[in-house]
Amino acid sequence: MPPLGPIKRRDLISGLRTLGFDGPYSGGKHQYMSYGTLKLRIPNPHQGDISLPLLRRILVQAGITVEEWESIRRDCAKAPILVALSLP
Repeated sequence: MPPLGPIKRRDLISGLRTLGFDGPYSGGKHQYMSYGTLKLRIPNPHQGDISLPLLRRILVQAGITVEEWESIRRDCAKAPILVALSLP
């Protein structure tokens, strides 16, 4: 996995949740995630990935270093994927 690059919205949300953020919640034109008193606006769902410049701005607003983010992404990549099956 490249150290830092474009990312899918669902992976951004997953990484932020791993760091302790709650949400996403509806809030006007954009959804947001919260951590204590911090409200972090996240991009709306759309086709394509979140670009590197936008990802960097989001991380700065959240107070997350690139090293912390890369560590989270590596840990998530190593974690086994669990699939929930609904039984009839």
